[in-house]
Amino acid sequence: MPAENAPVAGNLDDDDYPAYTMGRAADVLGTTPAFLRAVGETELIAPLRSGGGHRRYSRRQLRAAARARELVDQGTPVEAACRIVSLEDQLDDALRLSRELRRKLDEDGANI
Repeated sequence: MPAENAPVAGNLDDDDYPAYTMGRAADVLGTTPAFLRAVGETELIAPLRSGGGHRRYSRRQLRAAARARELVDQGTPVEAACRIVSLEDQLDDALRLSRELRRKLDEDGANI
């Protein structure tokens, strides 16, 4: 079921549910809508569009944008900050997969 047609009450705990308007997301992050647009242009986040074409953000996207903002506040250009956040996410995924594979190998080794 597309997010725009899903019942809202069942999605409140979903980190990927696009619950935040651009204005509210900017308020939560303490930034401007222009910053969110810039982060979107780097493709770090891709907000869902409402039926009227308005950007909607999820909590997961806000966390990524908040991390990018931390780096920008430290003097990193927005494009570089977004690339760093993307690479951090990829590294986290690779480490998680590695742990899962090691655990699986350990379990399989115990069964031999």
